[in-house]
Amino acid sequence: MTVKRSTPVPSASARPMPQWQSKKVISSNGRSTSKSNGKQTGSDDLRKEKEKKRQNFIVRTIWTIVMIGGFAALLAAGHIWMIALVAALQILTYKEVIALAHDKSRQRKLPYGKVLTWYLLASTVYLLYGESVIYYFREVLLVDALLLPFATHHRFISYMLYIIGFVIFVSSLEKGHYQYQFTQFAFTHVTLLLVVVQAHFVMNNIMSGMFWFFLPTSLVVINDIFAYLCGITFGRTPLIKISPKKTVEGFVGAWISTVIFGMLLSYFLIKWHYMICPISDFSENAFSNLTCEPNPVFLKQLFNVPRLLVPLVYQTTYEIEPIHYHVIIMATFASLMAPFGGFFASGLKRTFNIKDFGDTIPGHGGITDRMDCQFLMGFFAYMYYTSFIVVHPLTIESVLNTAVSSLTKEEQLQLVLSMHRYLYNQGYALSDASRCLGI
Repeated sequence: MTVKRSTPVPSASARPMPQWQSKKVISSNGRSTSKSNGKQTGSDDLRKEKEKKRQNFIVRTIWTIVMIGGFAALLAAGHIWMIALVAALQILTYKEVIALAHDKSRQRKLPYGKVLTWYLLASTVYLLYGESVIYYFREVLLVDALLLPFATHHRFISYMLYIIGFVIFVSSLEKGHYQYQFTQFAFTHVTLLLVVVQAHFVMNNIMSGMFWFFLPTSLVVINDIFAYLCGITFGRTPLIKISPKKTVEGFVGAWISTVIFGMLLSYFLIKWHYMICPISDFSENAFSNLTCEPNPVFLKQLFNVPRLLVPLVYQTTYEIEPIHYHVIIMATFASLMAPFGGFFASGLKRTFNIKDFGDTIPGHGGITDRMDCQFLMGFFAYMYYTSFIVVHPLTIESVLNTAVSSLTKEEQLQLVLSMHRYLYNQGYALSDASRCLGI
């Protein structure tokens, strides 16, 4: 009788383990850890990265809504609030850019370094803001005995304020720090030019009419949105090395989209007098029923249809507001030139090896990260407006300015007598001016 030997059943400890369980690594503290932990750690890191991106997207979206809502509220509140907003953005941007080149350890050893930086900002702001106030409100300043000297000698006062800062800088030079101090001085002046001066012209756009501020700002935003959408949809060809994510397809697609949406936006904006009327009173807002004589570019004009297009449209003339043609030019600049302000900012960040200029806006970075193209676009809008749009009618303010700045006191008195005599002869004045003035 053959006895069959039973094959012994291996114990649990003797069973072959799966490969992912059998590979163990002895750590430095003597404990064995499975290599599977590496894969698990990798998946955990990936999960954390996705969660971080999701949280950042939520924060970014919330703050985008907050910024849009705040901007709309200030836009409706009136010109003075928009000017205050631009002034705040101007100062914050200046602060972020200047901080890039500051060496805190050296700044503590050098007298007046940080103070001088802010003094130069204050003197520049005094010059630029004063010019705007005198231009738009000269009829108030030039008849006030206290403010008249500041108005008539404004540029000289501004120059002397700068010279004081210059003298302070030269007096504060210390051996061993010359290169750093001169670098700071030059960097401050470049920042004043690129940030503060350009932001000043943005404020002038507001005073010329909210349209000249809101439309250029919107064109930059529209272009930024469509550059992203067109880029991720059919972008293939890199545009510029300094910003690798930008593509030629996104660049061109954003240009076409910005022109189309810019013209649509202008079609609605020109129907609102609050947008197209220049500032005349700081108390005005979106609900104050502001009215004015519109600039001719906002009124329909008759144009001839090109001869080649007559057979297609079956008419020889058409009516349209000229502003739409100007919008095409501004949209083109916002698409083809203004983005280089962003490329410049990207290069600056790479120079100082930083991701963002700051963390002022959660999810968005610093103020400069959002304003890099806006200042360039605002400056262009001002230059374009003053070159091709603005009209220069003779006004009381311009006549008063000429009389105060160009005539002697005797000539000013003679002008008053002559005007009063003319009005007296026309029946508008009740008494002889010479008696009133004691002559």
